[in-house]
Amino acid sequence: MTANGQPRLRSLDLQGYKTFASKSMFAFAPTITAIVGPNGSGKSNIADAIRWVLGEQSYSLLRGKRTDDMIFSGSEQRARASMASATITFDNSDGWLPIEFSEVTVGRRAYRDGTNEYLINGQRVRLRDVAELLARCGLGERTYTIIGQGLVDAALSLKAEERRRLFEEAAGIGLYRSRREETLRRMDQTQRNLDRVQDILAELRPRLRSLERQARRAQDYEQVRSELNTALRTWYGYHWFRLGDSVFHARREAEREAAQRDALREREEKADRDLVTARASIDSLRAALHRNSQHVSAAYRERESLGRKLAVAEERLRWLGDQIGTLQAELSEADSSQALLQT
Repeated sequence: MTANGQPRLRSLDLQGYKTFASKSMFAFAPTITAIVGPNGSGKSNIADAIRWVLGEQSYSLLRGKRTDDMIFSGSEQRARASMASATITFDNSDGWLPIEFSEVTVGRRAYRDGTNEYLINGQRVRLRDVAELLARCGLGERTYTIIGQGLVDAALSLKAEERRRLFEEAAGIGLYRSRREETLRRMDQTQRNLDRVQDILAELRPRLRSLERQARRAQDYEQVRSELNTALRTWYGYHWFRLGDSVFHARREAEREAAQRDALREREEKADRDLVTARASIDSLRAALHRNSQHVSAAYRERESLGRKLAVAEERLRWLGDQIGTLQAELSEADSSQALLQT
């Protein structure tokens, strides 16, 4: 694959694809590149890999039945791979590919769960993007750019119409043919849709008056609903602002009540402190009263003792007074007797 003496196909990188367990790179020189080897060495797998990375979906052409057949299945020395990867690199310095890169890489990865990924210059794309890019330059699917064993004989045995299609695809016309067929299919689908619309219109014409009445009712309904929504918004707005004002006053009242509560709490705390002080004072006074009561009791006891002693002393004093009176009377009689005796 060359242009102006320069190679367009630069390299093919394989890893995990069929028999290529390790990463393998095939560089294509400007001259003819040949890959030789005995039967079963994997020569055909390289051609299959080129088909596969360019978007081939027919596993029969790839000599397989499903995605797992594209992935290295393992050997006695190596475990099986979980993914198959192939990357083909093209020289696009002359712009033969419709993409603004001097070098274009197309890659494909397959996993054992059947998932396939497609990449252009390392960016994930759709299979359709890869097919359109390659179809513009004659590398599209089934263009027979890759000629396998027996394909020349099969091409020569094709019918004239089939051979014409083969040449058109090889010349890069297949992309435009597929686009034309897709456009024709869309036009046919559009025509069927138009026919269906005409059928629906024909079905609706007898019901046009009824539909007009229903449409007027629907318009009236929409107008009434709009007016109702406007009235409801006004009503709800009025109540909203009124409730907002009530909430504002309620919050002011709550703040005032909270201030009063805080003041009462402060007064309560002060009263509690005063009560503690008063209780301490009462306890002190009770202790003093107890001491005073003890002193009074002692004074009462001492007074009673002194009263008893005073009563005894008064009784003795009275007795002594009586004794003095008796002695004075006896002394007077003695004096009188003495006086008589002297006479």
